[in-house]
Amino acid sequence: MRKPKGIRMVSALCLGCFIVVIFYFNSSLKPEHLSERSSGQKTRRSPLQSLYEGEQVESAVAAVHQGRRELLEEACRSYTRKRRVLVPEDLKHIIVDDQHGLLYCYVPKVACTNWKRVLMVLTGVSGDHKDPLAIPANEAHVPGNLRTLSEYSTPQINQRLRSYLKFLFVREPFERLVSAYRNKFTRSYNTAFHKRYGTKIVRRHRPDPRPEALEKGDDVSFEEFVYYLVDPATQREEPFNEHWERVHSLCHPCLIHYDVVGKYETLEQDSRYVLQLAGADQQVRFPASSKSTRTTGDMAADFFQNISPFYQKKLYNLYRMDFLLFNYSAPAYLKFR
Repeated sequence: MRKPKGIRMVSALCLGCFIVVIFYFNSSLKPEHLSERSSGQKTRRSPLQSLYEGEQVESAVAAVHQGRRELLEEACRSYTRKRRVLVPEDLKHIIVDDQHGLLYCYVPKVACTNWKRVLMVLTGVSGDHKDPLAIPANEAHVPGNLRTLSEYSTPQINQRLRSYLKFLFVREPFERLVSAYRNKFTRSYNTAFHKRYGTKIVRRHRPDPRPEALEKGDDVSFEEFVYYLVDPATQREEPFNEHWERVHSLCHPCLIHYDVVGKYETLEQDSRYVLQLAGADQQVRFPASSKSTRTTGDMAADFFQNISPFYQKKLYNLYRMDFLLFNYSAPAYLKFR
């Protein structure tokens, strides 16, 4: 039975409110409109103009990033078959800087705190702080300080996807995972994570847990964390927390054309490149890393020593797309190879 015309119109309008026209991934596609932005009496190139039409085109750094775009495009063609439309929920991790024409998809445990600090300075929400490191880390993560793409209307979303520079930063998947475990489960101050996830992991994956462990969840082992991740019941209950969610699920790189794919391994160089494209490299500098506690490949190898080949394989399969899309090889320390 056909619905009355009025109901069909209302249904179509409601659907239109939530569906975003897909921006097809094509690394050779140039934006339709590369407008110059005004600043007082001066005009300057947009970041996309700087990337695709400016002097950057011939630079060695630009060649590296062109290679990364092409590798990502090829991997998307090879390993993804179904295309779908983007919905606002998909865009909650993409931060918007309208002043500089930037879209940044933040990935936890890949320098996202410092990138949020930089964007707070660039967008003017940092108050008197001109040095990103002067902004407290917890303030950088306050919802509402920076706008995300999901907050815009559908026409505004599509306009920004077409004309803004889109970038993200990625990291070797298992180094990122070990970094997330160390930060969220081995630090005494992360009691919220212990209560929220630790108690659940202990209850589900530890035989005969002590009452104190069930109450606090503050002594989860890496092995138990792996069991939790590969357990099909985990994702049936709720989506992964953003700190261990796969990058391809956070940023949708086969649906959104990212102009710059930065890597944690070349963080300072790639960050400087983005700021140069935005014409903001004289306004703010990306903070240099000084942490001696950062998770390395050798450290990740130590954590995987007690994980059986069976569970190593299951975990690799879970993060396989991130390895493939961003050109990371399976670590040599894995025993199932």
